Amino acid sequence: MSTTVATPPLDEAKLVTFGCRLNAWESEVMRDHARGAGLANAVILNSCAVTAEAERQLRQAIRRARRQHPDAEIVVTGCAAQLDPARYAAMPEVDRVLGNAEKLQAESWRKLDEARVRVADIMGVRETAGHLVEGFAEKTRAFVQVQQGCDHRCTFCIIPFGRGPSRSVPLGEIVRQVRALVAAGVCEVVVTGVDITSYGADLPGTPSLGQMMRRLLSNVPELARLRLSSVDPVELDDDVFRLLASEPRFMPHLHLSLQAADDLILKRMKRRHSRAQALACIERARAARPDTVFGADIIAGFPTETEEMFRNTLDFVDQAGLTYLHVFPYSERPGTPAARMPAVPKPERKARAQRLRDAGAAAEARFFESRVGRSAQVLVETEGLGRSEHYAPVAVDGTIGRIVPVRLTGVAEGRLLGAPLARDAA
Repeated sequence: MSTTVATPPLDEAKLVTFGCRLNAWESEVMRDHARGAGLANAVILNSCAVTAEAERQLRQAIRRARRQHPDAEIVVTGCAAQLDPARYAAMPEVDRVLGNAEKLQAESWRKLDEARVRVADIMGVRETAGHLVEGFAEKTRAFVQVQQGCDHRCTFCIIPFGRGPSRSVPLGEIVRQVRALVAAGVCEVVVTGVDITSYGADLPGTPSLGQMMRRLLSNVPELARLRLSSVDPVELDDDVFRLLASEPRFMPHLHLSLQAADDLILKRMKRRHSRAQALACIERARAARPDTVFGADIIAGFPTETEEMFRNTLDFVDQAGLTYLHVFPYSERPGTPAARMPAVPKPERKARAQRLRDAGAAAEARFFESRVGRSAQVLVETEGLGRSEHYAPVAVDGTIGRIVPVRLTGVAEGRLLGAPLARDAA
């Protein structure tokens, strides 16, 4: 049996982030708040609750954090803490529990000792404050929150109850944030939120997501790259497609919240799109910019899913030309309608998930091979590795935080190989 050696006290709070890109952004907000409050020798775990596996990993990480840092303050926050604060407060390793609204408030970190559990009713939150994040640890790509919460009720999803109602960040706050990040050396910004295609419905003039991005790019001409996180395929507005066609700084990479491609399963999931609508979105994006690549979130083994229904989703990977798949075996979330539907056996869920992952790996490999011999603009993120405009990993030498023009020369170990064409470009 292995043991974990305790480490010396932490000079500043350590962030452990689970789940989505929004959580990554929120962790940077919390890092700034914890630093401002003078919080040291603490471990903050920013949790996810999208699956039972995510919560299992969280509990494992909490216990590991206590073994590694026996004298540290252990703070649990995020969606799992919001949904079931009592469960995490009951863990002997945990010192404090903060809700999703509280974790973004500087006051919570200044007054951390006043209450062991600070979790308010997230459904009562109506505003999304702008938080100025000075920079991300990686200094190359940064996530910027433009929207929070969700008003939809997909039958499998518990996240709206952890995030609250949909609310948008005004354009001025987004521009201020992006300008600060670019000044700090960030080359690429990823627009993120819980349901970002609902952006603007609660703002004066109801600007759409595409309109916001168009204005953002106009107001911050020094931003080199703008990328979208997961989007609902049926709710992308006209301006998104116009940007694809006309704006080279908008990256040709869309990640779709697809979940399935069988119409009956989509209906039982209470999704907003049909199979045909998802395909039409992809075809419209490719018409606007032919080199656009697509990722997708897919759930395998949703309740009532037959082999034929699953095949419809599996076949869609090739039919639509998807490149990057993010696959989940269906996971029951207590209190959701899907948890009461007739279940697919867990071994079958895992087997279907593996079949989808295999299809995704094959699709990704085909895409990588198709890029060999072509040029790409690669943002170098770590020593010897970066990502192209299509989000493909590329092994290349270059200065971290710079965009390097390369010739793609081959594929090895799940990444493209790139030879610089010139000196680093800004």
